Amino acid sequence: MELITSRNNETVKRAAALKDAAERRERGLFLLEGARLCADAANSAVQIEQAFFTESALQKHTEECKIIQSVAKRVFCVADSVALRLADTKNPQGVFCVCKTLDKTHNIDKIKYNGIYALTDGVQNPDNLGALARTAEALGADGLLLCGGCDLYNPKAMRASMGSLLRLDVFEADDAPALVRTLQSKGMRVFASVVSGDARPVQDVPKGEGCVVVIGNEGNGVSDEVRDAADERITIPMAGRAESLNAAAAAAILLWEFLK
Repeated sequence: MELITSRNNETVKRAAALKDAAERRERGLFLLEGARLCADAANSAVQIEQAFFTESALQKHTEECKIIQSVAKRVFCVADSVALRLADTKNPQGVFCVCKTLDKTHNIDKIKYNGIYALTDGVQNPDNLGALARTAEALGADGLLLCGGCDLYNPKAMRASMGSLLRLDVFEADDAPALVRTLQSKGMRVFASVVSGDARPVQDVPKGEGCVVVIGNEGNGVSDEVRDAADERITIPMAGRAESLNAAAAAAILLWEFLK
């Protein structure tokens, strides 16, 4: 195990730079933080290029650190001051991994066309994306289709997902309307979730195999292009004065209805 005590160490600087989305895209790497999340990555066959542990983390999170060390290409013991430079949280556990990004862009052909998926159309909030992924995995969805919005490897999204973004089948696409048309050509039905009194209540929609539920942007909802391309518009009936739901909460209700 290599020892690093300087915050200005080149390896540390390059790892810390991965907190930036552009840096992640350019280098094909992402940074994970936390004992459980990093151990999940190791158990999910994620390629771990580098692992960083503080001395206290090695003692407190012994089992997780052993799992990570067993697969990491390089392992470092770092000073607490170094951990603070790597951290995206106020009180880091002292466990970090630099991982190779997953092949989630060029494998759209691996979608199960008889499955049930959530499609995010410009979801921006990383906490929403992470919570949505966690819910999708818990309810048994076949995967997520991500179109624009928050970066899949955003540290907050990864933490909020509790590892679901690593374990779940997640597919990325740049053109949401084109993806919708491709899915429809394979026999899938696409449902755009909207806040509208003339949309069909989700509980009344015939369910079955080959369904995609579209969750829109937090501020603007599902884009006009995707809404127009969808097979049907659906809504969650709401009482009281509430006009809409948080994207992650809406996704949980919609997926429950399609998967129950």
